[in-house]
Amino acid sequence: MNRWRIVALRGYQVFSNLAFDPIRLFWRIVEAPLFVRNLAQYRFHESERTNDFHIKWRYLYPVLGDRHSSAGQASGHYFHQDIWAARHIYESRPTRHVDVGSSVGGFVAHLLSFREVEYVDIRPLRSNVTGLHFTRGDMVGGLPYPSGSIDSISALHVVEHIGLGRYGDPVDPSGWLKSITELKRVAAPGGRVYFSTPIGTQRLEFDGHRVFDPQTILRAFAPFRLLEFSYVDDRGDHVHDGDLSHFRGWYCAGLFMFEGVE
Repeated sequence: MNRWRIVALRGYQVFSNLAFDPIRLFWRIVEAPLFVRNLAQYRFHESERTNDFHIKWRYLYPVLGDRHSSAGQASGHYFHQDIWAARHIYESRPTRHVDVGSSVGGFVAHLLSFREVEYVDIRPLRSNVTGLHFTRGDMVGGLPYPSGSIDSISALHVVEHIGLGRYGDPVDPSGWLKSITELKRVAAPGGRVYFSTPIGTQRLEFDGHRVFDPQTILRAFAPFRLLEFSYVDDRGDHVHDGDLSHFRGWYCAGLFMFEGVE
């Protein structure tokens, strides 16, 4: 990604987070006349035939922006990482799986369709979903499990945030490394660790996240064995069995599968 694209993207991200999203505002302005047109057409046609659903002004609910959007987004970090990890866990069929801080509505929901999940997060979670067992905890303060006790554990797009205070956690510049150390502590010998994080030119984008050089992750997980490295590239496409020695990217998602050792 060239320098000017990076500068423009960063400016857009900062402005949209602090003020408003100019792209969404543009499409709302463009689609406002279409909403009025459709409203008028509906009112005209509802007078011509029997209709159980009449327009009432107090129930108007304009939704602007969907008319120019796609059917969905089958790409990107979360889309591919959730499928990647869920497929591996489905195939390996561990007797027990623990997830720490991953997306509940994404990855954890994938897992709950075929197995029970123990979920740990620093924030509270209210749920009555069958098979979801929640425990409050964090990776810096210590996960609520004995050393070497978990044969399958995941943390997807989590560690890059820890120690920045974004989610109410204590500010700690070494939070990411302490978190990886804690994952290694609870992983059983021969157990699997499914891990993802942004990779590219190593940097801190405070207080959003960190971006890691892949080699930084490998060093932090040593002496665990790397079983697979895949990634989601800058275009949002999945690259299976990526070549670490030739990896190039600005903001990709590294998908790492490690095996625990003694």
